[in-house]
Amino acid sequence: MTGELAVTQNTALRLPPVPWRDPHTVSPAQLAEYIAGLERACAENPRCADLRTCLGMAHAMNYDVYRSMDALEYAVEVDPQHFFAQLKYSELFYRLRALVRAEQETIKAMDLAGNAWELSLARKQLQEIRRLSREGTQKPEWTKSLKSPAVVLVAMAIILCLVVNWK
Repeated sequence: MTGELAVTQNTALRLPPVPWRDPHTVSPAQLAEYIAGLERACAENPRCADLRTCLGMAHAMNYDVYRSMDALEYAVEVDPQHFFAQLKYSELFYRLRALVRAEQETIKAMDLAGNAWELSLARKQLQEIRRLSREGTQKPEWTKSLKSPAVVLVAMAIILCLVVNWK
């Protein structure tokens, strides 16, 4: 037995390296190039939740919420047991201030946590979501119809026009 380490080739899919540490230092051209590379990789490996999660994060950095949401939803759909896909999916709801849904999705991520570090990430996010909920920093849920206020507004505008034209 020798003291040297054996070099092995990992044939499993490897994630592309993230070309930056600080998202504010990446240029839009670099980000677009990285997104294009991820989209090609996702086309080659459509059942890879890791790639879809990276693509969703890249779209979020590019302020493309709909594509980010689609990629992260697909990642969670492809692998429902993927912790980071679930965590990033819930984080997107948190950043959009859809706090009720963010809390539900973060709780799912907590259930998927495989070690203490992952659990601490999910707990911190859940703690922040609940803090924002207590402080009232969330989008209102539109459960009531706006039909009657709109009808009243239109009626008032018509009456006002008639009064102005009457004189």
